[in-house]
Amino acid sequence: MNNTDSALTLAQSRLLLPAGLDAPQLERMFGVLLGPGIDFGDLYFQHSRRESWSVEDGIVKDGAHSIEQGVGVRAISGEKTGFAYSDDINGEALLEAARSARAIARDGATQAPRGLAVPGRGGGLYPAHDPVDAMDNAAKVEALRRVDRFLRAADPRVRQVMVGLTGGVDTMLVARSDGVLAGDVRPLVRLNVQVIVEHNGRRESGYAGYGGRYGYDVLLADGRPEEFAREALRQALVNLEAIDAPAGNMPVVLGNGWPGVLLHEAVGHGLEGDFNRKGTSTYAGRVGQRVAAPGVTIVDDGTLGGRRGSLNVDDEGTPTRCTTLIEDGVLAGYMHDTLNARLTGVAPTGNGRRESFAHLVMPRMTNTYMLAGQHAREDMIRSVKKGLYAVNFGGGQVDITSGKYVFSATEAYLIEDGRITAPVKGATLIGNGPETMQRVSMVGSDLALDEGVGTCGKDGQSVPVGVGQPSLLVSQITVGGTRA
Repeated sequence: MNNTDSALTLAQSRLLLPAGLDAPQLERMFGVLLGPGIDFGDLYFQHSRRESWSVEDGIVKDGAHSIEQGVGVRAISGEKTGFAYSDDINGEALLEAARSARAIARDGATQAPRGLAVPGRGGGLYPAHDPVDAMDNAAKVEALRRVDRFLRAADPRVRQVMVGLTGGVDTMLVARSDGVLAGDVRPLVRLNVQVIVEHNGRRESGYAGYGGRYGYDVLLADGRPEEFAREALRQALVNLEAIDAPAGNMPVVLGNGWPGVLLHEAVGHGLEGDFNRKGTSTYAGRVGQRVAAPGVTIVDDGTLGGRRGSLNVDDEGTPTRCTTLIEDGVLAGYMHDTLNARLTGVAPTGNGRRESFAHLVMPRMTNTYMLAGQHAREDMIRSVKKGLYAVNFGGGQVDITSGKYVFSATEAYLIEDGRITAPVKGATLIGNGPETMQRVSMVGSDLALDEGVGTCGKDGQSVPVGVGQPSLLVSQITVGGTRA
């Protein structure tokens, strides 16, 4: 039995058996859901178990545990979607939800349901287990307290330490009227460290975090908590020395790894299929056109082992894949769920995602990143007479229709005469995604993915994602700062 078969078996035993349901009964349920006017339907079962722990200054501030389960039922007629859900998984609740979803959507042709079968892709991207029970609570708290003690011993300027641990597992099973039956067991863990330092009356903070689809044994092994604690402390100490950021139009060197969040927001959302089908994205109708500088290749890849944004199958049971979005600067395609793929006459890309059983599927990113180029970051720095080196980013926002974005840099430095000089604070990058991609003049050879902390929001839904990029030189970005 491979990992995919194991995940499906676990999903069936966790979601269907307690309710007295099985695959033949789900097939019969489609007899209620489908009928005149319904093109497609699916049943999405989910069981979620999550926990979180936070320690502040060595004291446990919070410990929470939650369990949620339910089923979402969808009926699609043309472009219309009928949707209903129940937080009870049983035959009667399923029937009621199916009738409600069917009543909402009625326009298309009558479709007969097919017998359920498992999609063909062997192997798994992550272990099908629950991390919560793999370590006792006292050991989890002690791991966080060790980080606190480590940071306080590392530097006398440390004033406050906040450490957080989250973990959980989502078990999903989806049955579709076109015959697909798929299940997945998705572990997810994460550790966050924030430290506040003080010197000569000035206080600054630093943050680091990491995680992925594995267990606490991997998360807390090999000195990784201390490694990221050191990184949070380093950032805080750099900020102690930071001067006010300059303002104006200037060349910007973007660091590798997490700065790919700018790429995710300013470009990635605009390449999701629903925005392009409706014509609201700045990239709509531009497949085959140049939308970025030569050398810029961007992919969305849900098949990376253990990564936060990876999925064996998406929330519609479609196996994930690596989709090329922009190739050598030319728009190659979009990310699709089954609905938008069908309406635009293309194949789904495994990007159908939902926050939970109580939410509708939308085309969403998984792990979105730019491929490496051939330039050294040192050469990028040397080529800039006066500019900014942006290493880390905090929050940001983007307008999908125009592509305009605003992002704040949490760690940045001046570049003067080809050298990195003073750290700066308060730098904000303001621009337009397509224009920024056209202004990429050097693509680094140092591709890195983020450490596993990304969460993406869209239409009120949040899902875990990954980002990444090599270092980039952008010839001009508007930098908002506090001094000209």
